[in-house]
Amino acid sequence: MLVKLSLKALATPRNKTGESMDLNTVCFIMFSFLLLGYLLLEGFDYGVGMLHPFLGKSESEKRAILQTIAPVWEGNEVWLIAAGAVLFAGFPDVYATLFSGLYLALLLILVTLILRGVAFEFRNQDNNPAWRKFWDWSIFLGSIIPALLWGIALANLLYGLPIDGEKQYVGTFGDLLSIYSLTGGLFFTLLFLLHGTVFLTLRLDHRFTPQVRKISLTTSKYAILLSAGFILLSFLRTDLTAKLAPAVALTALFLALLFCCRYLKDHQYVLSFIFSTTAIISTVAAIFTGLFPRLIVSSLNPDWSLTVYNSASNPLTLKIMAVTMAIVLPAVLAFEIWKYHIFRERVNINNAAIESHKLLWEQLHWQLQQLITHSRNLITIIKKGKKTLDSGVNSLDKVPETATANELQKFRELIRYGRQVAKLVAKMITRLRN
Repeated sequence: MLVKLSLKALATPRNKTGESMDLNTVCFIMFSFLLLGYLLLEGFDYGVGMLHPFLGKSESEKRAILQTIAPVWEGNEVWLIAAGAVLFAGFPDVYATLFSGLYLALLLILVTLILRGVAFEFRNQDNNPAWRKFWDWSIFLGSIIPALLWGIALANLLYGLPIDGEKQYVGTFGDLLSIYSLTGGLFFTLLFLLHGTVFLTLRLDHRFTPQVRKISLTTSKYAILLSAGFILLSFLRTDLTAKLAPAVALTALFLALLFCCRYLKDHQYVLSFIFSTTAIISTVAAIFTGLFPRLIVSSLNPDWSLTVYNSASNPLTLKIMAVTMAIVLPAVLAFEIWKYHIFRERVNINNAAIESHKLLWEQLHWQLQQLITHSRNLITIIKKGKKTLDSGVNSLDKVPETATANELQKFRELIRYGRQVAKLVAKMITRLRN
């Protein structure tokens, strides 16, 4: 009964006094929450990926760094998929306009995320240093490019895009680049880098803490300076000054970065992570509270902006989406809590090295089994060939079509088996050297 009453309250249209929330607002809040969850959780993934090529000297250290995010990064992508589903079903006009106007930026995000996912899987498939270096830099590019483009995209939603009266994007890729949007992109990149470094202080082996802390302090100082520029430009280039909530959120953002830096100096890493998280929440909250009830601001005419009302689906679709997400979101949150509880322990570098050696010896064991199999086949063929030759058959071309001929035919495979054995031995020697 309580659930029915809650859903009924959500479905009640907003009256003139604004006492209740309409479905358009509910879907807007759900989309904002899901995108915030993605940026919050994927933010430290981006930060760790940006640091990966520069942090850690040995292979075991680099494996340990990746192991901090390897069990969780795929699950973090679910938040983005869910946010896209809400946007597609709840606000199809906004979805269409974004994917036409920001097509190149969103395509770059998609391609780099795919490249990063492939890099996680392919990196350890070969011991060649050049191979691993290529995938390490792929992880770097797959982290820094999406971070930059997400900042540019979110800043442009608030700054304004050339949207005409037909709800169509009529600009070019150059219209996405401005002082404000580039500042937003750089700020988000530094914010995610800071979030990732603080995350590593909590998850990585203690011997890495001094080095990571040094990077965190440097990043936090630059993030504070850039946040000041982003906040100033937000007040000068957007209409955030017209509302109290965005101003409060931007103030909270600046204070959160200051506290994060302070607690890093005091070696209080849990509090530092809490305030880096607060900084991301405050940034996203400032953007979406400043946007509401708009979703995309039109730089051509404010009346052409896409809002939660002029770009929404029909009420039935909004109601189905609201009910569905009301059921799914608690399950997603419960799963996320369970996931991070399972992988809460620090990653030990020695354990990572053991895992690396374990994988190597498993490969050697498989190759040794192949060698034994080929050797047995080789011995069998030699015995049968010797028996046939002792019986007086000296020409392979004149062998009668009998059982003896079949045995001699197998003898022709001797060279092929020999080559395979030689290759296996060479691989084993190479792996033992490594």
